[in-house]
Amino acid sequence: MKTFRASQVFVPGGMPQHTYVARTEGDLEGRLASARNDLFKLVTLTGATKSGKTVLANRIFPRNDPQNVWVDGGTVRDEDDFWSIIVEALDGYTHIQNQDVLESERGASGGIEGGIGVKVLASITGKASVDMRNRRASGTSRSRASSARTTATRLLRESWQPLIIDDFHYLDRELQGAIIRALKPLVFEGLPVVVIAIPHRRYDAVKVEREMTGRLENIDVPAWSIDELTEIPDVGFGLLNVGLEDEIARTLALEAYGSPHLMQDFCRGLCQQLGIEETVRGKSYHVARVDSSLFKRIAEGTGRVIFDKLAKGPRQRSDRKQRPLVTGETADIYRVVLMALAKLAPGMEKVNYESLRAKIRELLADLVPQAHEVSRVLEKMSEIAASDEASTPVIDWDKEDQELHITDPFFAFFLKWGVLAHEA
Repeated sequence: MKTFRASQVFVPGGMPQHTYVARTEGDLEGRLASARNDLFKLVTLTGATKSGKTVLANRIFPRNDPQNVWVDGGTVRDEDDFWSIIVEALDGYTHIQNQDVLESERGASGGIEGGIGVKVLASITGKASVDMRNRRASGTSRSRASSARTTATRLLRESWQPLIIDDFHYLDRELQGAIIRALKPLVFEGLPVVVIAIPHRRYDAVKVEREMTGRLENIDVPAWSIDELTEIPDVGFGLLNVGLEDEIARTLALEAYGSPHLMQDFCRGLCQQLGIEETVRGKSYHVARVDSSLFKRIAEGTGRVIFDKLAKGPRQRSDRKQRPLVTGETADIYRVVLMALAKLAPGMEKVNYESLRAKIRELLADLVPQAHEVSRVLEKMSEIAASDEASTPVIDWDKEDQELHITDPFFAFFLKWGVLAHEA
């Protein structure tokens, strides 16, 4: 029996080699691969964060293959930075210098010759002649500088290497527009360009550049089904010679909110909890139950930091008003909103504004906030989430449609299993 390390079998956040699940339904891999074949369309690969979009793209356009150019939207500061990343990936230069050199030479012919600018002295016995040469070089130099944008688009056209932009939604709207407008001619010529984004931002490319209408190929990466998610523990624990009850695998899948990343985390955590570091030798190890402490531990390790930032809210000069809860305790409006979300435990579903307000009213004994106050808090929370170091905001408030999007399954998981969920 071959031995596998548990850390190599279950790879949360990485590129799994042993537990990669090819999603045959919808032919996601085939549709994405077609981008290589003169599709003449901008491909938008959309799906919830940690739903496997980047892993899928990496499968078709390997990041470690120098024939593919990857740009991570979360690392881009401005437009020049974006194009500079591409120039560097294609080993290009934005400054070129040419130099023309003219040489002048004088001296007598003979049997000894010196190099440029070097005097040669020789002592010769018998009949011989000495050649004393002096060379002088002069000339002119010319340099030309081009913008990173001009150089990058030229290099892409010359190399015809696929361009993959991850976390496109993380760029501000103005920058998105500038990038799409610059890439539009290349897309029309057939250059493979793949934009990876979260679902409710899928049409950003159209909004920022209307001429892209009809030139988009949308590939939606749906939330993983229970059957797809259970393939991960079925295959992985099989390699480790560990028997897992079907009901346990299903429980893990139900708690993963359609995220293979979270499922990989569960499986790795279960191995750690059981002390399984590698393939069990001899008789198969049987797991009959999973302790809820596994979910609580993972929840605290994934959503706590950003939750605390949202609960703290933006800086202000005075203390916020404390509102009385039905439990007899008090909390400010930011914590109240998060407590209401925890009560709803919405998973990855969008939250209707009125449903959230109704839950807030249930929590408060008095001083129920006005509609505009809740809307302002949600807007500020969305700004805080967007400014966080994570490449994808965990929540996004759509003020126009009055809907709150939970974009991160880890945050949704924390709302259910974190400490606050048991306090609310």
